[in-house]
Amino acid sequence: MTLKNVERPWEELHDIIASENLTTLQTFLETLGPTETARAISRISGDDQNRLFALLTPADAAEVIEDVSETQAADLMEALPPKQAAAIIDELQSDLQADLLGEISSENAEAILLEMSPEEAEEARELMAYPADTAGGIMIAEFLAFREDRTIHYVLERLQANRETYARYHVQYLYVRDREGRLTGVLRMHDLLFPERSRRLKELMIPNPLCVEATATLEDLQAFFDEHKLFGVPVVDAEKRMLGVVLPHDVEEAALKQADRQYLGTSGIVGGEEFRSMPLALRSRRRLSWLSINIVLNIIAASVIALYQDTLAAAISLAVFLPIISDMSGCSGNQAVAVSMRELTLGLVRPHEMLRVLGKEAALGLINGLVLGILLGGAALLWKQNPTLGLVVGVALMLNTLLAVSLGGLLPLVLKRLKLDPALVSGPILTTVTDMCGFFLVLSFATVVLPRLA
Repeated sequence: MTLKNVERPWEELHDIIASENLTTLQTFLETLGPTETARAISRISGDDQNRLFALLTPADAAEVIEDVSETQAADLMEALPPKQAAAIIDELQSDLQADLLGEISSENAEAILLEMSPEEAEEARELMAYPADTAGGIMIAEFLAFREDRTIHYVLERLQANRETYARYHVQYLYVRDREGRLTGVLRMHDLLFPERSRRLKELMIPNPLCVEATATLEDLQAFFDEHKLFGVPVVDAEKRMLGVVLPHDVEEAALKQADRQYLGTSGIVGGEEFRSMPLALRSRRRLSWLSINIVLNIIAASVIALYQDTLAAAISLAVFLPIISDMSGCSGNQAVAVSMRELTLGLVRPHEMLRVLGKEAALGLINGLVLGILLGGAALLWKQNPTLGLVVGVALMLNTLLAVSLGGLLPLVLKRLKLDPALVSGPILTTVTDMCGFFLVLSFATVVLPRLA
């Protein structure tokens, strides 16, 4: 099928939905890539979205859900009757089920869970209980595991009998457990083909396989797969009972999601992802929750200038340098924030290592502050031919840079230790403090030497 309107596929999608031709609809969706699918669905009306999912089979609808973001998918599922949404979610892999239900309001999620099969619902609840950025939150529950006393013949028969179900699994290994469900070994699929069928798994398995606990962090998983080039790693609980499997590409996706959340947070988009297809009131409320805090912090910083308005009036040339000192210090501090955030993400630094970070950043802040202070002080001297003015702004920038870099390095660690989101909170705190301190240093120094400035 050829798209009639490549630039506006949602218009063609609207027409096909209106025609209620399932075959044409399936063919059309197959011509779209994931990005175009998400864009087309976001541009049609809510009624068309509901009619789209009413036309599609649950399996086809699940493929569409996999093409859109979790936030968009959650909005689509919440608009459907719980029974219809449950049928679609049933077709998704376990990790996607948990992620999607976690994005939906608790009331709607519970209504959907009640419509799912008891086994699927219980599995989803167990996965939803784990934090999203841990092995338990990333793992899939679709894996092959058999008791160690089973024979090759038994395993092959079970695989053949359940081939339609197992064909959907991401199978690279077969895991071996004891009678209590504890992980004891692993078999490559290759190892099932050639041994005698009467042999037991315990005789053929690789004992004591590598595994991770469900509480392992995203950083731990990234480090694991960097060191071990495996197709997957089993996830176990404290008693070493097997719970699921983490795949490398799921870890990569989780890392990208974490980076996106951090980027949105530092940009002032709170409450998760934002799309322009969302309700206007919701988008406004989310942005204002950040901007309202920022305006209060800026008023606090500006109050320092009000305290020294007489000094500023007497030496008006200082007004030229206040935004420069504020901006340069803020940039230096944000560089330190970025490095700390990155090292926290990679596991290269821990929240309790504040003295080490302070020492490293203070040394860098002193050097950079000295260089920047000399440059700005020199510019002030050339402009006004006043050494005192150059000394005031140069020393103020040097000290404020030292403070900003030190604080920027420490803030993410402190906030992480307090269980707060470093990406969301570091920016406004750092900006407010560097502005206040920069204004204070310039104006207080200027007040002391005011006769020489005036």
